Amino acid sequence: MTTTSFSAPIDDRYFEDYVPGSVFEFGSLEVDAAEIVEFARKFDPQTMHTDPEAAAKGPFKGLIASGWHSAGLMMRLFIDNYLSHVASLASPGVDEVRWYRPVRPGDRLKIRVTVMEARPSASKPDRGMVRSLVEVINQEDEVAMSMKAMNLLARRHPAGAG
Repeated sequence: MTTTSFSAPIDDRYFEDYVPGSVFEFGSLEVDAAEIVEFARKFDPQTMHTDPEAAAKGPFKGLIASGWHSAGLMMRLFIDNYLSHVASLASPGVDEVRWYRPVRPGDRLKIRVTVMEARPSASKPDRGMVRSLVEVINQEDEVAMSMKAMNLLARRHPAGAG
């Protein structure tokens, strides 16, 4: 798999710049134990995420991030590096969110994003739908999480524009 670079910077990136088959890698973020615990206490208060001592005795043999925290870290990298800062309109959702491996304190995460589809809108010529496979990868090059994102993006030159 060969990674590519965008032809346009993120603040001048439009629908046309997302070419199906393109693969990008961005990162990285280091996972912090205190942030794992803080997030989990607010949103996913299970001992595997909130209590290092109890987590050490559990099935994961140590503290792990909530899957939703992992998704938040992925989103940070996705927004900072991949999704256009000028053409992103909305997302109708995501498909197939999967957690394959635990994310642990000290892990260094990056994302690999593959453009699966870029389809102009049939009803609104000023935009298109981009579907992307987003994989969260740890420092061992293991996929920890994946999802398929859908994003509506403005077109640089809408069809029919004069």
